Amino acid sequence: MNSPDASALHTWKSSCGLSASEILRIISATSSGKIDLASAYCLLLMELGRGLLFIWILAILSFHHCSSNANARYHYHKKHKPKGSPGKSPVHVPAPPKNPDPPSIPSDPYPNDPGDTTGSIFDVTSYGAVGDGCSDDTAAFMEAWKAACAVESATVLVPSDKVFMITSAIFPGPCKPGLALQVDGVLMPPDGPDCWPKADSRQQWLVFYRLNDMKLTGNGVIEGNGQKWWDLPCKPHRGPNGSTLPGPCDSPTMIRFFMSSNLVVSGIKIQNSPQFHMKFDGCEGVLIEKLLISTPKLSPNTDGIHIGNTKSVGIYNSMISNGDDCISIGPGCSDVHIEGVTCGPSHGISIGSLGVHNSQACVSNITVRNTVIRESDNGVRIKTWQGGTGSVSGISFENIQMENVRNCINIDQYYCLQKACLNQTSAVYVRDVQYRNIKGSYDVRNTPIHFACSDTVACTNITMADVELMPHEGELMEEPFCWNAYGIEETLSIPPIGCLLKGMPHAITESSQYSCSNENGRF
Repeated sequence: MNSPDASALHTWKSSCGLSASEILRIISATSSGKIDLASAYCLLLMELGRGLLFIWILAILSFHHCSSNANARYHYHKKHKPKGSPGKSPVHVPAPPKNPDPPSIPSDPYPNDPGDTTGSIFDVTSYGAVGDGCSDDTAAFMEAWKAACAVESATVLVPSDKVFMITSAIFPGPCKPGLALQVDGVLMPPDGPDCWPKADSRQQWLVFYRLNDMKLTGNGVIEGNGQKWWDLPCKPHRGPNGSTLPGPCDSPTMIRFFMSSNLVVSGIKIQNSPQFHMKFDGCEGVLIEKLLISTPKLSPNTDGIHIGNTKSVGIYNSMISNGDDCISIGPGCSDVHIEGVTCGPSHGISIGSLGVHNSQACVSNITVRNTVIRESDNGVRIKTWQGGTGSVSGISFENIQMENVRNCINIDQYYCLQKACLNQTSAVYVRDVQYRNIKGSYDVRNTPIHFACSDTVACTNITMADVELMPHEGELMEEPFCWNAYGIEETLSIPPIGCLLKGMPHAITESSQYSCSNENGRF
């Protein structure tokens, strides 16, 4: 090591507070390898003095790096949570907010948001229904209905593998929309009039009242237990020697929809009703599809589907066999479409009866198409009483297959349930009726085409096209019958229809009693 000059000695002396002789001694000791700790320290300070600024910068960077690592340890990821509990975070964490007070219960019993109950299933067995076919399950059904009625898109479930007996009941609305009664088991009334509660109405069994957007569906059976009702001596031809005896003869309609809208009946099997199977009164927007109705051929007054004062109805892809009309359309109906129905044995598909007790009847815009009618007393029929008023108009029967049917095509304005009814001067006005592509076979006991119109109010604008009806047995062909019926034969019919009057009658009664306010679709 070289000896320091005077300038260096002055610097060391200032830094360490040593005399010049002491500094020289340290240098000498350093050269010989002999140095004490204090001297070495002083020498180190002098050497490092030159790099003080550099060391200061490194210290700052090192401190910043260590601080970042410390903070990072407190922000670990959930997927890589370290063992043990982390130390206390240097960052102040605010306390969690206090839970808000629960909302007050609205005064409306049907809150806007039904919560988790939307679309709930209300099983009648959860409300006490037994389902053994003997116990009275009426109360349980009513409780389930009441609960479901308050919930949107709810389902009242009648579970499978059980038989539920309930007495006459009214299922009222209004209810939340989307309500369904799903019958997967068997549902039935008491067995016959002797078991029917005296306090209950004998007019109807199940009534659905003032409902909107409701559905009756399921894979089960609604059984009517009708046999004991049919056997009452007051029923037609049930008395001794085929007579009908006087006496109370009220029998319940099985299912009735009253003053309701947007209804769907689908997939269900309904059988053995004491009287009508289904009625729709004062309803609008009805869809019936994939329905099976079954009752013996000789069961009296067991209409399959009856609609009255109802509009916008569709009946599709269903099978009906019974002891009366498969489908009957009463007064006050419009915009009815029937398609894909197999009917029979039965009394066919009927408009009417209309005008009973001199009443007004208005029916318009009815279409029956792509149907099969077999082994029936009538095919497609319009029936009115003498003395009625109003009109039947805009009727279309098309693409219909007849199989051994009596009275395949029939307009009867002398309908009467007794042997003799007096003619009257007024009648329901029948007009604008089309029969197109109606083919098949007829029972030779009656003529296949029968137009018996009123003496005073003729039927007008009847159209026949592609009608071919052959006798079911034998080769003798019956001639059609016409009375005061006006219309045209667009194509040659079999049998030929030579009895239709051409043009229009000389005088059609210009009276308000033969016009209807529903001709524009309103009642």
